[in-house]
Amino acid sequence: MDLATYSHSFSLKNKISRLVWNVCYIILFRPFASRFFIKWRVFVLKCFGAKIEWTSNIYASAKIWAPWNLQIAYNSTLGPHVDCYNQGKITIGANTIISQKTYLCASTHDYNQKDFPLLLKPITIGNGVWVAANAFIGPGVIIENHAVVAACAVVVKNVEKNTIVGGNPARNLKVRNYE
Repeated sequence: MDLATYSHSFSLKNKISRLVWNVCYIILFRPFASRFFIKWRVFVLKCFGAKIEWTSNIYASAKIWAPWNLQIAYNSTLGPHVDCYNQGKITIGANTIISQKTYLCASTHDYNQKDFPLLLKPITIGNGVWVAANAFIGPGVIIENHAVVAACAVVVKNVEKNTIVGGNPARNLKVRNYE
């Protein structure tokens, strides 16, 4: 195995866009931590191509790799220190909470090939979902409506609607009685 042959798939445009985003994140996004600046942070994300509703709440400490790969519906929250590693697309439904220190990872590598090529695998999180603190949501996962992911859970498989999952790896704990 020779990883010297590894080839990333990001264009020069992508790299420049991420550089500009990171500078703007440091100057225009991160310093404005007060709740007074919720709309300002949404505005900055929209300027970088995020499809995000004005009623969304993105904490200033949330890290977003590529705003143009992020879609968030109304009344949803990315909590403090959420790491949104969205090389692939991440879609978050309405009235959904992604709690503090959660890691959303929308890419992986093909370990069956000797040069480990990058695979972009989108994450979809439905409406009315709660992802509790410090959870890991892996590449390609779909979390259906009204599901709950327990704190510190490692989700690497899809989660059915109205299901509560937890553990490492996450497994079904119970059905949520949601009307």
